Amino acid sequence: MTIEELLEIEEIRTLRSKWGHFYDGGDIDSLVDLFTDDAVCEFSERYGGHWVGRENIRANYTKYSPPEKPAYASLHAGTNAWIRLTGPDEAAGRWYLLDFNTREGLENPLAIFGVYDDVYKKVDGVWKIHRATLHFLWPNRETGVL
Repeated sequence: MTIEELLEIEEIRTLRSKWGHFYDGGDIDSLVDLFTDDAVCEFSERYGGHWVGRENIRANYTKYSPPEKPAYASLHAGTNAWIRLTGPDEAAGRWYLLDFNTREGLENPLAIFGVYDDVYKKVDGVWKIHRATLHFLWPNRETGVL
């Protein structure tokens, strides 16, 4: 692996980390900017199924993180990054998702455990999320093939 490839992988790792910061902080505009125009988020039907295109992604993230929701009411931790460059402008990644609720009075702050399978594309020299598939593992197992 070359230094250049390692730098590309680090850019993708940073991209996915920004996703958590922007979503949890309620910065939906910056969050949506992380996606390609034709991106797809694949979730279970419980979370609206497939969200296709940036405007649909914006509408759904706003639904789950409305402006009146306090910033950092949840924390999404992406761990165990496994990123592979699949071409000069494409990559794939897999992450564990640990989703915590930070609201007071909750007996159990754990909300979701899952695995993200992502496809990334480089657009105008910038890595973007092209496809994000979330396999829910807990508390409800709703997953495709892992």
